[in-house]
Amino acid sequence: MTHLNRRRFLTISAAAFSLPMQAVAATPARWRGIALGARATLQLAGLTQTQANPIFMAVENELSRLESIFSLYRDTSEISRLNATGRLEAPSHELLEVLSISNMLNTATGGAFDPTVQPLWQATVTTENTSPVTGWRYLDFNSQRVEFTPPKAATMGLTLNGIAQGYITDKIAHLLRRKGLTDVLVDFGEIMANGQRSTGQIWRVGIETPSGQRVKQMTLTNRALASSAPVMPLGDSTQPNPHIFPPTATHHLQQAFVSVSAPTAAIADGLSTACCLLSDQHIQAALDQIPGTRIEALQPLT
Repeated sequence: MTHLNRRRFLTISAAAFSLPMQAVAATPARWRGIALGARATLQLAGLTQTQANPIFMAVENELSRLESIFSLYRDTSEISRLNATGRLEAPSHELLEVLSISNMLNTATGGAFDPTVQPLWQATVTTENTSPVTGWRYLDFNSQRVEFTPPKAATMGLTLNGIAQGYITDKIAHLLRRKGLTDVLVDFGEIMANGQRSTGQIWRVGIETPSGQRVKQMTLTNRALASSAPVMPLGDSTQPNPHIFPPTATHHLQQAFVSVSAPTAAIADGLSTACCLLSDQHIQAALDQIPGTRIEALQPLT
């Protein structure tokens, strides 16, 4: 299960063709800034800059709102408050939705997808002599509260970094559809493609390993794609940065790069993460339980 906040470059491209021809801008409207701690660009074809600015603002506000739920780096986020006290009252609908998807993924992957691995990451960056406690079965959630239940609940923690970026990708794509933008590509490492490009062609995406090796080029429409690897490059260091932790002694890192497509980016994100802990046989068994999912790339890491 992933534990790190994967800082990536967020790009959003969308097109609107329902406007009168005289209102269509010759060049796409653009916005550049910071979103979810990463550089971000938004490009909207078919709109003037004036028409696009309210949409850009809506996207900014939505990203900030979602970060206030899922970020481990905001002390006031819902996840941070849960981890600080072991209990969160009145959780947001979005948090409960992601926890429900996580529960489904945990079952389908035989426990490989387990967001309670946060203490395993913390143990690698602290000198404290502690025994991390993990276990999805120890997390209880409903519309009133989210809480850890065992006697050592105070030592537990949650990270949704293995699914939240995919979920946020879905939410932004949905927001743009509500704004009348039916041809959308949202790319935050996890990709959601709806409709087609402004040229009328289907969206084309490339799948690359962490080292930059292109392993596949494919078209994507009304579908999501996510990729994961057990280790990630760490700046200029030749040593890999641990990226995914096995939640139990029965799960083992597979030295392979995995890319999964699915109906939603949240499911693709969570599955690609969990597949780094599963054998080929168990990967197929997990995908068989979730309709519309498939492996797009499975590349050994050298």
